[in-house]
Amino acid sequence: MTRRALCAAAVCAAAPAFATEPPTSVVFADDFDEFWRTLDQRYCYFGEKRTDWQRVRRVYRPQALAAASTEAFARVLTRACAELYDPHTHLVDAPDGTARFPLYDLLAERRDADVYIAEIKDGSSAQCAELGIGDCVVAIDGVPIAEAVTERAPTCMTRADPMADWYAINSAVAGKRGMARSIVVRGAASVDRTVPLPVIQQASAPNVESRAIQSGLGYIRIRTFADMAVVDTFDAALAALRATRGLILDVRDNGGGDTAVGRPIMGRFISDRKPYAFMRRRAGRGLTPHWTEYVDPRGPFTYDKPVVVLANHWSASMAEGFPMGMRDIGRARIVGTRMLGVGAAVFNLRLDLTGIDIQYSAEPVFDTNDVPRALLRPDVETAPGADILAAGVEELRRQIAE
Repeated sequence: MTRRALCAAAVCAAAPAFATEPPTSVVFADDFDEFWRTLDQRYCYFGEKRTDWQRVRRVYRPQALAAASTEAFARVLTRACAELYDPHTHLVDAPDGTARFPLYDLLAERRDADVYIAEIKDGSSAQCAELGIGDCVVAIDGVPIAEAVTERAPTCMTRADPMADWYAINSAVAGKRGMARSIVVRGAASVDRTVPLPVIQQASAPNVESRAIQSGLGYIRIRTFADMAVVDTFDAALAALRATRGLILDVRDNGGGDTAVGRPIMGRFISDRKPYAFMRRRAGRGLTPHWTEYVDPRGPFTYDKPVVVLANHWSASMAEGFPMGMRDIGRARIVGTRMLGVGAAVFNLRLDLTGIDIQYSAEPVFDTNDVPRALLRPDVETAPGADILAAGVEELRRQIAE
């Protein structure tokens, strides 16, 4: 008998005892337990988080049983995931109106009791609006920022953690999924102004875009590592730029994807097999010893000229692993800002009865010096609002001149 059939049989057999509960409460209890147990056994960052995972069960399981619909149950799971304050651990498709996880279009930072805008995503409604780096955030959707941050803060903590505060701040300024926002900011003139931030549809753009730029340099932008077709498109772009004196690879605003896409691209820049990362996974309450991930050379030719990889705060997951890997194989320098800092490969979990999909951090990634990917810093770090492409061109010219 399948697990689903067993559960259905249990619901029927126990119907008199659960007469005061909707039948779905058993389904939600079963799926909540699967969610909680899976992360308890496989989530890789409990050693670093200050989350009381047992308390998460005590707080959110009763809410799961009380959920009136699958959507309401999904909202409970969304809040339970947020207790881990991990941008890589969340529902794959959370309901509209739930809290966005960071980063969305603003990077905000705390200075004492206040919250300030530290960076704005290119092409976002926040960039189009009258917002500026250094603006003090006063309120979000009519809620004072301190209260909004408190609403998003994890509640199942053993003690305070600055990273939990960072998560809550940036979740608060991100607003709610599928919904426009209104933000009140205070600029240098100490005057409050209300700025509407509508939800805008991003114009479609190719996953890979390339061109020759100034002084015989090449430029390839990679917008995702989530599509295997990117590899072939990249190969065609590299062939067209084969004769350039140096190459810029741009993974800014790239939300990541799959190692199976990033690794073969790295392979175009080496002639011998090279290690590019260490990885671990859960073993009991700790982690396994690391194993080594390698890149193999690939393609009809090796591009052996200087390379710079551009990254920013919205470079996430494999778009952090790719710059790290290119640096570790000795083939690139990284120019830009710190990246999002999601430091692990994710596993996917589909809950058996509701079919809700969740991803969670499972295999932490380290560079070949055993430094966590989450701590990755660029070789040339740019200031807030700086022209990262211009900085990349300058660094590439410096390498060519050496």
